Amino acid sequence: MVEGIGLLQQAVAAGWQVEAQFVAPGGVPLACEAPLFELAPNVIERVATTEAPQPIIAVVHQRPSQLPTGADFVVVADRLADPGNAGTIIRSAEAAGASAVVFTDGSVDPYNPKVVRSSAGSLFRVPVVSGSLAELRAAGLTVLATSSHRGVPYTEASFTGPVAVVVGNEAHGVPDDAPVDGWITIPHHGAAESLNVAMAATVLVFEVARQRRGR
Repeated sequence: MVEGIGLLQQAVAAGWQVEAQFVAPGGVPLACEAPLFELAPNVIERVATTEAPQPIIAVVHQRPSQLPTGADFVVVADRLADPGNAGTIIRSAEAAGASAVVFTDGSVDPYNPKVVRSSAGSLFRVPVVSGSLAELRAAGLTVLATSSHRGVPYTEASFTGPVAVVVGNEAHGVPDDAPVDGWITIPHHGAAESLNVAMAATVLVFEVARQRRGR
């Protein structure tokens, strides 16, 4: 489900198929061939996920995606729970030039309406797939997991080769026994135990992008 004309336009521009549009009084539908349903007053407020919804909601066909051939920069969300974090990570991954975002089993549904909204349209342009750390290693990627208490500082790690950067569950992080090739950390000051996972992912993906620009 896609809420708002801006996100819907981005979905269509990226080649996603609209199956139906639902428009509240005063709303303007997108010009496309999808069936249009006009809603009675106050109905859209009952089905939308925002407190003050825009006057259009659309059902968009989920487009199957897989890890692109030759993907060499992948962001992995391992058992991520919060949809806002998930969407922000997808958005940051696109901005940093990642090949794909992988969600492991136990993660939030990447098509959750809150994920779609917080991705700001990036979900429609970056391949978002389900997979495991073992599958990424088998694909030839060096899998580097993040930790608040172990690993080399992220600025000292090498991200110039085929790499998958893993961020973990908000409460538990990446398990210590995860099948990874190494660990990285973001040094920080103060009493805070760790950064918000979406913030940490953003810091890391732009370090990857910086290093790869200098190859």
